[in-house]
Amino acid sequence: MPTSRPITSFKCLTFDCYGTLVDWEGGIYNALSKLTQQLPESHALKGDRAALLKAFVRNEGIVQRARPDALYSSVLSEAYGRVAEELGVEASEEDKAAFGNGVGDWPAYPDTVEALRRLKRHYKLVILSNVDRESFARTLSRQLAGVDFDAVYTAQEIGSYKPDLRNFAYLVDHCDRDLGVDKADIIHTAQALHHDHVPAKQAGLQSAWIERGVEIESVMGGDLKDYEDKVDFSWHFRSMGEMADAVQEAAAQQ
Repeated sequence: MPTSRPITSFKCLTFDCYGTLVDWEGGIYNALSKLTQQLPESHALKGDRAALLKAFVRNEGIVQRARPDALYSSVLSEAYGRVAEELGVEASEEDKAAFGNGVGDWPAYPDTVEALRRLKRHYKLVILSNVDRESFARTLSRQLAGVDFDAVYTAQEIGSYKPDLRNFAYLVDHCDRDLGVDKADIIHTAQALHHDHVPAKQAGLQSAWIERGVEIESVMGGDLKDYEDKVDFSWHFRSMGEMADAVQEAAAQQ
């Protein structure tokens, strides 16, 4: 579904937040340190960042599918406990709760805020995220302070988690109702192939792939070879800063 339309002809950018704008993987990996510190040096996952994150993603997905209406903070807590059990280490209720409430501690990528401010000159900006409102509010007040989003849609009000197509139907419907933006004028912008680009294609949305994890293997992003027949993005950037540069250059040539 690639388009011949220039990128500046669209009216709205919809974003996955955690993974695309915020370093989800770095935040999760660092917060799992209380578990990995308990592992013996000989344990296969002791220093294997990618394998540990894959274990977490798998358990998080199990919880999300079993409890699609659960708050993301609760999903995180339960997934943390499941990973601890798999590793054979201790996870107190306090540690589970702290992990679940840690979303606001995850860092934004260094290029994110400036890029969003530049993109705001050309588009409406919308969040479509697998989190709860309170968790996103902490991120917005800290890591994304000063960014003016036109709308925020989370799993909490939708009642399901991406890649469920209900999330994208909700996005399209509410961009139309709340912002007056037609589906044809949206570019869904995300890192995760599985959670975002596969359903974006199924929903008939144009999309831009932000390929985070070039220097460090990205677990959440996915390997394009595994999704070549399932995704169909029109633009490919290595960072939000690179996307903002491309939009500025295209606008200058008009």
